[in-house]
Amino acid sequence: MLVRSIHLAATASVLVAGAAILPAHAQVQIIAPTPVQSSQVIIAPTAPPPPQVETVPAPPEQAMYWRPGHWMWTGANWAWQPGGYVARPQPTAVWEPGHWSQRPDGGYVWVDGHWQG
Repeated sequence: MLVRSIHLAATASVLVAGAAILPAHAQVQIIAPTPVQSSQVIIAPTAPPPPQVETVPAPPEQAMYWRPGHWMWTGANWAWQPGGYVARPQPTAVWEPGHWSQRPDGGYVWVDGHWQG
């Protein structure tokens, strides 16, 4: 949770919401929720096309991993997201690729890839 302090230097302040008067040099704390990274749930009405064949170039560095491309649903049609090299967070980390998973209602939802280990 994010807490910010505001120091009021005026002799009196009026809070519009409650019309309360604060004494001089009062300290007000504004508490805001910590920003949470949210991932958007994308549901496609049909299964994606078969994966495209990609030519994997030589890695730019030894510790890089080729993350394969995949189909993304744009809301109207399928678009190919090409693969690319990514740095391993640890030398022994293994990439678990993302995939489309069929839902009970027949739609498909994207499950993000992630590092193991």
